[in-house]
Amino acid sequence: MWMADNWKDYEVLDASGGEKLERWGDYVLIRPDPQVIWDTGRVSSYWKRPNAHYHRSNKGGGEWEFIDLPDQWQIRYKNLVFNRELVFNLKPFSFKHTGLFPEQAANWDWFSQKIRSAGRPVRVLNLFAYTGGATLAAAAAGASVTHVDASKGMVGWAKENAISSGLKDAPIRYLVDDCVKFVEREIRRGSTYDAIIMDPPSYGRGPKGEIWKIEDAIHPLIRLLVRLLSKDPLFFLINSYTTGLAPSVLSYMLSYELSRFGGHVEAGELGLPVTSTTLPLPCGSSGRWEA
Repeated sequence: MWMADNWKDYEVLDASGGEKLERWGDYVLIRPDPQVIWDTGRVSSYWKRPNAHYHRSNKGGGEWEFIDLPDQWQIRYKNLVFNRELVFNLKPFSFKHTGLFPEQAANWDWFSQKIRSAGRPVRVLNLFAYTGGATLAAAAAGASVTHVDASKGMVGWAKENAISSGLKDAPIRYLVDDCVKFVEREIRRGSTYDAIIMDPPSYGRGPKGEIWKIEDAIHPLIRLLVRLLSKDPLFFLINSYTTGLAPSVLSYMLSYELSRFGGHVEAGELGLPVTSTTLPLPCGSSGRWEA
């Protein structure tokens, strides 16, 4: 398991009964987590006095209960590779989210080292790029980044995070687009990238209602993306939050489609330390190919 254990402004305080108790800077939230199927004693007093609690509905979805939480606040992550802080603007919004997946810091550290030590310009394509955590990490490490997401709101949020992180003038190209259609156009244009990051949802819709279902779409997209890799690619990263998609599935697809480049493939779970125990909280899977 790859642990995101360098956070100072974020921690999982406890996890039990389908929920996790988290500290985001100065604020404590309770949110549902499908991985937390265990029911253990809730020893932390913060269970009884959170700043906000997302209650899941039996009919699907849910709603926030706000006790004492601002509309927006910030947390910081210091990447030890480039020794600078990334600043993220957080706010509670639809279906329990805050605008950041802290476990992804394990991947930020991994590819930041590869970018920093490449000794050459590195062009990164970040698909399903959300609010820009990976985009900012790659840019801070010295890469030029193309950031693509189907949501105009998420792209705007990513720009806000870049400004807060002192990366307003970094070489980042922001695009609101359907990721698959964008890739198809880039292939026709003859564009190439040295590294690819993709963080697809389990299910989603594009800006014109295009349906994305990861089990059906992930392998065809990987096959397309291989055609965008430069002659000397650096890395290829896939993230998955789909509980039924094992890390070995990601490894199989990457190994098969990138075999002509040689290199090395590995896959594993991402995890976050839980303060109340020595056990980690599993947070999805990643597959990594590196030259």
